[in-house]
Parts: sequence; C-alpha cells; structure tokens
Amino acid sequence: MIRGTDDWRGETLARLRQAIRRADPTIVEEVKWRKPSNPDGVPVWSRDGIVCVGNILKSAVRLTFPQGAQIRDPRKLFNTRLESRTVRAIDVHEGERVTDSDLKALIRQAVELNRS
Repeated sequence: MIRGTDDWRGETLARLRQAIRRADPTIVEEVKWRKPSNPDGVPVWSRDGIVCVGNILKSAVRLTFPQGAQIRDPRKLFNTRLESRTVRAIDVHEGERVTDSDLKALIRQAVELNRS
C-alpha cells in the first residue's frame, strides 16, 4: 500500500513498484516533485536516467516512460500518450493487472536505452 492512498490505486502502485524492483534490482527509487498540492511527491525509478515515473490519477495508476516511444511493446501495454514522439505511458484501471514479465521487458528496455 502507498501511504496516503488506501484504495485500489495504492495497492496497484505498490504491486507495480515490486515488479519494477524485480525487473532490475539495481534500479533506484526516489520521490521527486513534492509540492503543496502533492506533498508526498511522485515516485521515480532511475538507472542511468529516468526509467519510469508513477502517478496516482483519479481513475487510474499511470507509469510514464520518458523514452517509451523507442521501446518495443509487443504486448501493447502502452495505452496512453501514444501520440507523443517520445513518451509512452501505461494506465492501469481498477480491476486490471499488468503481468510482471510484460512490465519487466519494458523496464529492461528502458534501462538499456538509458545506458546506450
């Protein structure tokens, strides 16, 4: 569960966080962009640059990949920000699940992009 979010969104972000850590145990998680309207900030996962950013939205949990347009997505996890030339994101709605193996593939590609 994510502090301050005691519904399905907090549980979903906690599950995604665990999957990200399993995908790359050396990934660094930080909280950035704290502000009065969001005092808890935003979780950001990095390795040689930002890999993805987590956001809790009103009706979804979003993982945004800053270089997502360069990542192969055969399972079609990216379902928002598809018009962007750089960014891609995954919105997970209540009752939906993202499999660890599918997310792991995206995380590993994002890390490789950062390292190249």
